[in-house]
Amino acid sequence: MKIINLIRLAIKALQRNKLRALLTMLGIIIGVASVITMMSIGEGSKQSINASLSSMGSNMITIMPYSNEPGGARMMGSSIQSLTILDVNALKKDAPHIAKISPLASSSGQSINGASNWPTTIQGVSPEYLDIRKLTVKEGIIFSDQDVKSSAKVCLLGKTVVDNLFPNGQDPLGKIIRFGKIPFQVIGVLTPKGQSNFGQDQDDIIIAPYTTVQKRVLSSIYFGQIYASATTESASDAAVDEATSTLRETHRLRTDEENDFQIRTQAELMTMLNSTSSMMTALLTAVASISLVIGGIGIMNIMYVSVTERTREIGLRMAIGARGIDILFQFLIEAIMISITGGVIGVALGISSSLIVSSLLHWPTVISESSIVISFLVCAFTGIFFGYYPAVKASKLDPIEALRYE
Repeated sequence: MKIINLIRLAIKALQRNKLRALLTMLGIIIGVASVITMMSIGEGSKQSINASLSSMGSNMITIMPYSNEPGGARMMGSSIQSLTILDVNALKKDAPHIAKISPLASSSGQSINGASNWPTTIQGVSPEYLDIRKLTVKEGIIFSDQDVKSSAKVCLLGKTVVDNLFPNGQDPLGKIIRFGKIPFQVIGVLTPKGQSNFGQDQDDIIIAPYTTVQKRVLSSIYFGQIYASATTESASDAAVDEATSTLRETHRLRTDEENDFQIRTQAELMTMLNSTSSMMTALLTAVASISLVIGGIGIMNIMYVSVTERTREIGLRMAIGARGIDILFQFLIEAIMISITGGVIGVALGISSSLIVSSLLHWPTVISESSIVISFLVCAFTGIFFGYYPAVKASKLDPIEALRYE
């Protein structure tokens, strides 16, 4: 029998039991929609992370204090003090693959302007910090190297700080604010960057010369971090090697001693975050795929019921010349049609769900063609795999016994 005729017979059989066919498709629909939604969220998060990290500089290098205590306790950040201006100067001199470098000394506290106040963070840096972190000044000017040398009490404000310290829309340029008890003159306002992928407000910040923050705010000669940028993205590894050897020398570490600092590049961070995101996406997709398995079992169950209900029909068709292969293909095509139709509806629902998630929750989503193609392939495989055994059972029925079936 021609395939086209078998398809017509399958369509007529499904039309006779529309509600049952729809309920059978439900598992496939939910499974496909869930898989597409999870994959689009995962891909969207990966692209958003990459874009966010790239916006901070794809060739950025971060140097942090680090310690591995004899007892096994590892500490890093503000709990250790090992980075100083000597390290910064040595890196400028002995690391040719480092294009720009800036120390960072930060402190949290209360910023005040008249009756307005706002808890924020002040970051003491050099002028090169803005280029390294891809920050720009929207209004005003950036402080100069001379301001750093003289420990000038000048600063740049992020938009969040401006909105909270100057709620009436005043122009902050030239105004004097206080961070704790230290007065700072506002000489510039940073271009807004919004919230990062990690939920951090990138505009809730005050930037000042690092010498000012060290002397006036922290009373310390140490830095919490050192930021640098490699000459090119491909030169990041060479820059890391140069920085490692230079810092080991300035810190006078013996060959058998571990580093008391840690160096991270954007590429490493990007790889780590993408790996984590891919793992979570795979996990969520695997959970969503359980619906496909349940849908496949539902198809197998309904096809067994259908074979039992249509035993006399099968016997009659065999009696008038239908071959076993014709019966097998008839029921197999029905199973595939249920699966693929459910897949089509599931794809439409998955795309709609992704768009709804993006618009309502403001999560980044990317609907890839591969997820749709994979969904169709899985649907076809599900229909063939779970529909094969009932179809084989139907094709092996004895015509005489089938005609006698009540």
